[in-house]
Amino acid sequence: MNAAAGSGLGVNAATGAGAGVNAAAPLAPGTRVRVRGAWPERHAPMHIRTPHYLRGRQGTVARHLGSFPNPEAIAFGRPGEPRDLYHVVFDQPALWNEGTAGDTVMVEVFSHWLEEA
Repeated sequence: MNAAAGSGLGVNAATGAGAGVNAAAPLAPGTRVRVRGAWPERHAPMHIRTPHYLRGRQGTVARHLGSFPNPEAIAFGRPGEPRDLYHVVFDQPALWNEGTAGDTVMVEVFSHWLEEA
């Protein structure tokens, strides 16, 4: 395991590139995950598909959507290595301090932004 995130993430701190959790079998629905609290855009220009408000937050995998070319690489004309994409559900009150118990937000998040919680 890579000690960088304590979860097996092989992520380059400067570019945000790495294997993420899709180096293994896809995560099962119900798996608790945390969105990486990384800020690679501080080191180099980036095209990041993960909303800032999710970084460091915990959610639950709702479903595996398949494997797709990494848009963060494609945006800069680099080959988009396939990454697993997930629907991840987050408790809305925990994200924005509003809403009621049971309100949720579902977001598509690529595997290289996820670590098991």
